[in-house]
Amino acid sequence: MSVHVDPADRVVALLRAFGAEEIAHPGGTLLAHLERVRGRLAAWGARPALRLAGLCHALYGTDGFASAPLPPDRRDELAEVIGVEAENIVYFYAGCDRQAAYRVLTDPDAALRDRFTGLLHTPSTELRRDFAELTAANELDIAHVDPVFRERWGPSLRALFDRLRPLLSDPAWQDCRTVLTAPGASGNG
Repeated sequence: MSVHVDPADRVVALLRAFGAEEIAHPGGTLLAHLERVRGRLAAWGARPALRLAGLCHALYGTDGFASAPLPPDRRDELAEVIGVEAENIVYFYAGCDRQAAYRVLTDPDAALRDRFTGLLHTPSTELRRDFAELTAANELDIAHVDPVFRERWGPSLRALFDRLRPLLSDPAWQDCRTVLTAPGASGNG
């Protein structure tokens, strides 16, 4: 009789092996942040591949988080643990020039540059949606645990998620409105 091991448990073990619980991050450690992002995506009803990607989204580093516990030339190692679909989401998220992507993400014909290879590619609508959801889960986690971050960046994040609204699920959009609306503000919009 074989015992089923939850891929998320294997990922947490991998993250620990890469030192994610030793890397400082708003709200504690990188591991704690990654687990909260996965939980937020699960609360929104995200499919398993996106939840696993949320748990791994910073493994290759990002253009906003330089620490990279796993170099992107070792993608096959992560894909073996979380699957090809989830790993593709992680790679796209990590390899994306966020500022450029944020401006054109809702345009289905816009090509985006991979910051690791320099090559342009046109991601599918599903991958754009995954990127938007993962971006929201990531930023909302930080805004939720760090009031100074929320005060400083909340208005620009709200504007970003207003632009990305066509790509966000209803639960993600509602969470954006809740977390990023200042106390006493209307929250409509």
